[in-house]
Amino acid sequence: MEEIGDAYGSLIIGGVEAFLRERNYLFLTVIHRHNVSMLKEYSQVLLERGVEGFITVDISLQEPLPLPTVSVAGHRELKDVTNIVLDQEKGTRLALEHLAKLGHKQIALMKGQSFSSDSEERWEAVCRTTRELGLVMDPELTIRLDKDDPSPMLGYPFAKQLLARKKPFTALFAYNDISAIGAMRAFQEAGLRIPQDVSVVGFDDIQWAAFNTPSLTTVQQPLAKMGQMAAEVLLSKIEGEQEHPLTIAIEPTLLVRESSGPARKL
Repeated sequence: MEEIGDAYGSLIIGGVEAFLRERNYLFLTVIHRHNVSMLKEYSQVLLERGVEGFITVDISLQEPLPLPTVSVAGHRELKDVTNIVLDQEKGTRLALEHLAKLGHKQIALMKGQSFSSDSEERWEAVCRTTRELGLVMDPELTIRLDKDDPSPMLGYPFAKQLLARKKPFTALFAYNDISAIGAMRAFQEAGLRIPQDVSVVGFDDIQWAAFNTPSLTTVQQPLAKMGQMAAEVLLSKIEGEQEHPLTIAIEPTLLVRESSGPARKL
């Protein structure tokens, strides 16, 4: 996985652990930090220690690993690798339709880091959905994340940059929850009320989302379920079952909380 303390990855690992514990399997965790060469090195070390399979989280594999493999948020079709992915198209549509129905037209958009495995597919879905909803994608209201930070500091400085551009907007659709929470702090420091002045929608539904102030409207990925499913598919591969899909698509849901409301007049 990318980072032990990452709120996204820890929920997935929780689902993996719960399933493997019931089946009396042990697991080892290593950190890849989106470094492909590190992933190769670690996979070799784990092979030498006798592991029977791999689950990867938030990394796009460049080639198959030499054992049964399940990739959570993997987007590359590889031989003998099962990808467990969220329906990014539906997730982005749920978020942007929600904001559009609330009257938001000037929506700031946050694009994920280039090394994040969901980033390109989600951004392509954002581009398609904004066109279909008749929303304008303003380059001045688009921010690209580039830091590898599992804390709210991921979104905080980029929201500051957005405010410095002095371009009016009434909502932000953030790349993920952790960046949304950092952005909310930046907006509040600037004297903006959420959602009266600016609505914020995240993506993932990490543990903090419901307990933030205000609580965060977000697209929910059932992360623990995805981890459990990854472990279940991997064990079926290890134990010799023959049929394994290349892709398992998971349906997202929208959780409407306190951070989204009607658009203010500009």
